[in-house]
Amino acid sequence: MDQPLFHVLLEGRKVGPYDRRTIVGMRIKKTLTSDHVLIGVDGTQLTVADLIGRPAPKPFNAERSGSFSIVHATFPASLLEVEGKGADIPAFKGEIEARVQADVLRLAGRFRHGLGWKEDRVKLTLKDVVHARIKGTQVELWLRSGDKAPLQRVCLELFTPEAAGDLVEWFTSATPYPESAGAPAAKASDRRGMWVAAAGISAVAIVLVVLVLVAVLHRRF
Repeated sequence: MDQPLFHVLLEGRKVGPYDRRTIVGMRIKKTLTSDHVLIGVDGTQLTVADLIGRPAPKPFNAERSGSFSIVHATFPASLLEVEGKGADIPAFKGEIEARVQADVLRLAGRFRHGLGWKEDRVKLTLKDVVHARIKGTQVELWLRSGDKAPLQRVCLELFTPEAAGDLVEWFTSATPYPESAGAPAAKASDRRGMWVAAAGISAVAIVLVVLVLVAVLHRRF
């Protein structure tokens, strides 16, 4: 299935053309921003954010499901990072679909598998999202799959601040991530280093005072 092509307007000149997947990849790699202007083959103009906000021309195979579930919201996104153990999330590459369903966040996309590509999906239970944080166009989620399970961090790129805010609103039980939780306490070696530095500064100050007194006394006598 052919995808429409777009030229990118850079510093007053057109480059390309590129298809949607290439433009999304350039946005993920920050080669393009959401505000860059695209020109279609028919002359229409739109931004990268407008293009990414549209549904992909060809749905993922992972769309097929044997069970019916209500879709509340769908967002184009990319998976930036997964940190910690918990949900088994494939290393999705390029654009993925983040879909909010009845009680889950469904991520669908493709990833490297052997010498080729494989398409798959993973469902994250909404109630497992303990903390959520927005950083511009990025959304960070901290999930806990059990009462005593460690937190797992998932970072998604939503391409626009508005989409990031809309996604986070669906995690009604999540609380803001405590910024102080990740601040490590000062180690004993660090404290010793601070004391040594302070002692060194004091010694230099004493020497300067002595030199000033010697100079003053020398002038008097």
